[in-house]
Amino acid sequence: MRLFKTIILTLAGLFIGTYSYTQDFDAIQTAFAQSYTDEYKGEYSNAIDGLKKVYDENSYEINLRLGWLSYMSGFFTESLSFYQKAITLKPMSIEAKLGYVYPASAIGKWELVKKQYNDILVLDPQNVTANYRLGSIYYGNEDYATASKYFEKVVNFFPFDHDALLMYAWTNFKVGKTREAEVLFHKVLMNTPDDTSALEGLGLIKK
Repeated sequence: MRLFKTIILTLAGLFIGTYSYTQDFDAIQTAFAQSYTDEYKGEYSNAIDGLKKVYDENSYEINLRLGWLSYMSGFFTESLSFYQKAITLKPMSIEAKLGYVYPASAIGKWELVKKQYNDILVLDPQNVTANYRLGSIYYGNEDYATASKYFEKVVNFFPFDHDALLMYAWTNFKVGKTREAEVLFHKVLMNTPDDTSALEGLGLIKK
C-alpha cells in the first residue's frame, strides 16, 4: 500500500511539473510574440516589460532578446549586461557577440568591441562581419597596415563586393601601394560607376 501511494505521488509530481513547464513555455512564447509586435510599433519599453515578466537568468534566448531591445531603447549599460549573460550561457555564440558590439560601440567601448570581434575570429576566422568591422576600426585609428590585413581577407572572400574593395583600395593608398590601390579603385568603378570615393582616390594617385 505504501509503495502504491509512493508511485501515485511520484506520478502526480511529474504531471504537475510537466504541466507547469508547459504553462511557462506558453507564457514565454506569448511574451516573445508580443515583444515583436511592440518592437514593430516602436514600443520598446512594453516589449522589455513583457519579457521581464517571464525572465529567467538561465535563458539564453530571453537575455539575447532583452539585450537587443535594451539597445534599441538606448539603455546601453543594461543591454551590455544582458548580452554578456547570453555570452556566458553560450560562449560559442557568434550572434550574441555581434549583438554585444552594438551597445559597446554606442558608448565608445572600442576595446570591448575589438575583443568581441577577435573572439569571433577565434571561432570563425573567415567571419566577414568581424573582419570588415575590425578593418574599419583600425582604419579609423589610422592604423592602415593592420586595417589592410582585415580588408584583404574580406576581398578574398567577396572579390567583387563594393565596400570591401573600396576600403581595401584606400588602405593600400594610405600605406603607399598606389599601383594596387589604382587597380582596386577601378574595380570599384566596375561595380559602381561614378563612385565618388573611387574617383577621388584615382584623382589623388594621378597627381
